[in-house]
Amino acid sequence: METKKQLAFLGLGVMGFPMAGHLARAGHKVTVYNRNAEKAQRWVKEYGGTSAPTPAAAASEAELVMMCVGNDNDVRDVAAGPEGALAGMRQGAILIDHTTASAKVAREIDAAARAKSLSFLDAPVSGGQAGAENGKLTIMVGGEEAAFERAKDVLAHYGRAVTLMGPCGSGQQTKMVNQICIAGLVQALAEGINFAQRAGLDVERVLDVISKGAAQSWQMENRGKTMLADKFDFGFAVDWMRKDLDICLTEARSNGAALPVTAIVDQFYARIQQAGGGRWDTSSLIRLLTRKA
Repeated sequence: METKKQLAFLGLGVMGFPMAGHLARAGHKVTVYNRNAEKAQRWVKEYGGTSAPTPAAAASEAELVMMCVGNDNDVRDVAAGPEGALAGMRQGAILIDHTTASAKVAREIDAAARAKSLSFLDAPVSGGQAGAENGKLTIMVGGEEAAFERAKDVLAHYGRAVTLMGPCGSGQQTKMVNQICIAGLVQALAEGINFAQRAGLDVERVLDVISKGAAQSWQMENRGKTMLADKFDFGFAVDWMRKDLDICLTEARSNGAALPVTAIVDQFYARIQQAGGGRWDTSSLIRLLTRKA
């Protein structure tokens, strides 16, 4: 039987809010922090636990500190700023970052944690808001095996797959692979649907048939019909995808990987942003083909 732990969760956005909730529902003692204190109070009202005014205060008694914020600079501020988590964590505690960020910032925070006799895991997630709410995220982890072994059962409360990928930075690099693959898949799906429409085919029937063969994908199963219905007011926002693809392209310039399709799709997303679709779901790429963006 799992021992109940003292935990902290920093960042209560569309992902962090339900992720922290799963920890509380599992019986752990959870202290939360959010820049918007009102949202932290709303979380406490829904799930119990407590809130704290700073990351350091939230982390001060925790064995494990999870965070899920926006970008590299947010990670630096919330983890290693003057009132960041590392300033308040007790020796032997583990900081776990679920933000999709760069491998570079992961290594920076790892070094800062080691200097304080703390452990760090970079652990970006895939599965979107629905995965967070349903507790079925895929979690890709980079860091030391000993820290991973201590953390994995807690992460399993919102992760259906929790996998150690290698040393610090490996989690973020694996998430980059994830986003590279998604970008190409969404564009291919958009082109396929648009082709079927222009060919006069019954597109729902086409999707039903090909989803039973080699073309099947999560994107097809979960976004095909909504793309066809021209609905994009949900899901993973274009603004966030562009942030992620910038991380991928920057890393590729460093390691020499060629990402020609990813670079093109990134520019397609830029056009969606210019049309006012920054908050649309990433499947909105089809609007460039149907001339609705």
